[in-house]
Amino acid sequence: MASTSTPAVVARGLVKHYKDVVALDGVDLTVPTGSVLGLLGPNGAGKTTIVRILTTLLRPDGGTAEVAGVDVLRRPRDVRRRIGLSGQYAAVDEYLTGFENLDMIGRLYHLGAKRSRERARELLASFRLEDAADRPSKTYSGGMRRRLDLAGALVADPPVIFLDEPTTGLDPRGRADMWEVIQRLVAGGTTLLLTTQYLEEADLLADEIVVIDHGRIIAQGTADELKRQVGGERLELTVQEGASLDDAARALAPLGVSTPTLDATRRSLLMPVEGGAAVLGGALRALEDAGVTLDDIGLRRPTLDDVFLSLTGRTAEDDPTEGAA
Repeated sequence: MASTSTPAVVARGLVKHYKDVVALDGVDLTVPTGSVLGLLGPNGAGKTTIVRILTTLLRPDGGTAEVAGVDVLRRPRDVRRRIGLSGQYAAVDEYLTGFENLDMIGRLYHLGAKRSRERARELLASFRLEDAADRPSKTYSGGMRRRLDLAGALVADPPVIFLDEPTTGLDPRGRADMWEVIQRLVAGGTTLLLTTQYLEEADLLADEIVVIDHGRIIAQGTADELKRQVGGERLELTVQEGASLDDAARALAPLGVSTPTLDATRRSLLMPVEGGAAVLGGALRALEDAGVTLDDIGLRRPTLDDVFLSLTGRTAEDDPTEGAA
């Protein structure tokens, strides 16, 4: 639960250009202490640029930012002492063991030899890497390397953690393991800024979500608040014969609050509706009268996929402009 103290992260009017590309166009962010902010958007939207600025790796062309009460531009060294960063790719030395990687980081933070070793063992246990502690990290799976990288970001027990797409490239099991680790951090009161293009991830982990597209914030709120912006429920069905999909759309048109979306490949229809179970009953009668045979039908609440599609006209996985952002 978020604290009422000074926000852990505050950014105002962040602007960044890469030659002719506007990576950030006046971004404002506030992350309350002890909360998780999910920064959601497709590749190239500006998420990583924001993280690089807030972690002192990149200077903005305009705007201001403070992390843990410290000005990012005026006192970058002090900021670095107060943060942890885990990027899109595991930054571990593959020739060192898991223990040696964490021990080295502790010494770089001047924790001292004894405390560095103790902290390394603590984190290896916390991240379920004890059995692999003395193996070279090049023998680790992708998920193990990502957990080791995140453990490295926590060696100095920083109050603010930045996770830049921490589950990108992981299989479903590895992603679930990382989610569990992140949830434990949240339960311990750590402030997190999490960037992701996975809608499920933002829905599961974030107290508040900021949707960014083309360097601008286009929506902000809790997952439920963003879903309410789309409104209503979704009638979703699959027809038995693809040729009857248009017939289904015509039969259901009077029940919908907007035009249905058809997918001929999947023989499916998705349509925003209002009225709950009564609408479902009406839909079944209308389809029966039209002679449409179904494989499946149901009602569901809008998802963050629906939110992003309604805000941008595309899904979060689409990547029209791969870039440095």
